[in-house]
Amino acid sequence: MPARILNGNAIRDQIYSELTGEIATLSSTGIRPGLAAVLVGENPASKIYVSSKIAASEKLGLASINITPPATISTAELLAIVEELNRRDDVDGILVQLPLPAQIDAKKILEAVDPAKDVDGFHPLNVGRLVAGRPNLVACTPLGVMEILRRGEIQIEGANAALLGRSDIVGKPMALLLMHANATVTICHSKTRDLAQTVRRADIVVAALGRPAMVTPDFVRPGATVIDVGINRITDAALAENLFARFPERLASFRAKGSTVVGDVHPDVANVAGALTPVPGGVGPLTIAMLMSNTVRAARLRRGSRIHATARS
Repeated sequence: MPARILNGNAIRDQIYSELTGEIATLSSTGIRPGLAAVLVGENPASKIYVSSKIAASEKLGLASINITPPATISTAELLAIVEELNRRDDVDGILVQLPLPAQIDAKKILEAVDPAKDVDGFHPLNVGRLVAGRPNLVACTPLGVMEILRRGEIQIEGANAALLGRSDIVGKPMALLLMHANATVTICHSKTRDLAQTVRRADIVVAALGRPAMVTPDFVRPGATVIDVGINRITDAALAENLFARFPERLASFRAKGSTVVGDVHPDVANVAGALTPVPGGVGPLTIAMLMSNTVRAARLRRGSRIHATARS
């Protein structure tokens, strides 16, 4: 039987509905959570990502601030912008869109963000809290994957989980979240021996390698849950013919547009897995939803004393 589709758009809408109530509660105390996005230069993909984040903020009624310094900005100048946002009381969350231009020291910039406003969850202090099992603000994509698993009623406790990828943004925090949820976690990467055989033992597979359709059916145990984090745009007609040989509608769409987006998981895995996230419409919507959730959480944690004072008056 084809895999059950874990619909990220539907789960995102559930989360937004819950956040609307939280935002209304904060509003009743005179607090409007604010998100500041810093987009350096004119990277087209980054502009799309930031626009979607700002649109989600406005949809939920959050205050949004979009700062767009030129690509020629120096590390010192960008640090000054971050430090100003750290001082602003109307800013609860700060995201610095990656990648940054080559002349910028990206680590220095990310470490300059106030950990209490680090809604991307990249600051070493927030990473350390996650390692210690005392998370505060956690990287959005792994946090979104956990929401998909829990709301999709996928058994995590006691499950064998395999991660393909060990990045700081997805792989490492994902492993920690699954471990804290009592899964047994294997982290796979380019040096892993017998990769397909290792992954095939897993009940839950999270693919985050950035390589189109690398995870083929022989990687997946029948009935396993497969979470596809990859977003890869392809324009090669021969590759599309191969990937969509059993999916005529997707092939027709590719031929009409000349390109399409695929994940790190081969489409044929849908005939083996028990549950699967689609691309697009799977993990992507949850990444933005968790950014919104982190912004509201940051506002609640930063301004908690004022919320309690209002409630008592």
